[in-house]
Amino acid sequence: MSVPFFLAPMAALSHRALRELIDEFGGCDEYFSEMLSAPSLLAANPLEAYYLDNGPVPEKLVYQLVGADREILAKAAALLDERDCRGIDLNMGCSAPEIVRIGAGVWWMDHPDEAFALVGQLRSAVRRHRFSVKLRLGSDDNLDRLITFCRGLEREGVDLITLHPRTSKEKLKRRARWTAVEEVKKALSIPVAGNGDIEDAAQLVHRARCGCDAVMAGRAAVKSPWIFAQARALEGLREPLEDIDLLAVADRFLELLEKHQPREYFESRAKKFFLYFCENLTWAHHVRTLLGRESERQGIVRVLEDYFAQNDQDRYISATIRGSFKTS
Repeated sequence: MSVPFFLAPMAALSHRALRELIDEFGGCDEYFSEMLSAPSLLAANPLEAYYLDNGPVPEKLVYQLVGADREILAKAAALLDERDCRGIDLNMGCSAPEIVRIGAGVWWMDHPDEAFALVGQLRSAVRRHRFSVKLRLGSDDNLDRLITFCRGLEREGVDLITLHPRTSKEKLKRRARWTAVEEVKKALSIPVAGNGDIEDAAQLVHRARCGCDAVMAGRAAVKSPWIFAQARALEGLREPLEDIDLLAVADRFLELLEKHQPREYFESRAKKFFLYFCENLTWAHHVRTLLGRESERQGIVRVLEDYFAQNDQDRYISATIRGSFKTS
């Protein structure tokens, strides 16, 4: 049986439009949502409906919650548990200063007693679905402390842990330490997924063969929405993809964005997508600069059409990987 592939939770990226685009290429096993703010969810802000959209495949959607208040988080988790989805995930890994400042995200890892009490309370609230936690190494790379923390989560009833093996201070400055994922996996009875520094389909396949129970990809899946299908083809589990028409993919994403996101979100989410998608282009920085001046679909498409008219060698890329894959 193949190791599952997950789409990572990414702010302004892991929404319905990106999930549907990925699914049209063949999809992945689970899609994690953008972070859902527990207080905002309970306040029933009209825009929350877009965060709650569980399409295109509800049975693969994992809602990720973030918050600082145990009671509010428990109520939000219970509310999500009533919806059609794959599971509920608690964010204990976000190290953004505005999140940590309010006592959310990775803050919980520095306060284990409070974290265990929270997890026990959420485990009682989530009755119908899988309950998971996504975390980092913590404030440093003390592996013994990390394993102790993860065992505490397991005792409180967590069904799955996803580990991004960087500390809360590192951001992307240092390579993810996948050996930590392997050590946590050995120490626990529950499944452990790994996340970090997945750059292409070959690395997805490599990490899937390194002992973890699932592999999560984020930014690489924005650059290459076909990455999961490409990885399955590399494993011999599906036919190879045809060449990718980047202009058609970009236009399809914008179409889905208009369809599934509110108008006020269009510009910011389009720019976030092209920040990574443009990495496929030879002159990525130049194209990003031009796209930064556009706020409408028509203007974005016009920039891309002009670029490909002058750089036709960039428009189509091969999705077929030949030969051996990287193991670094």
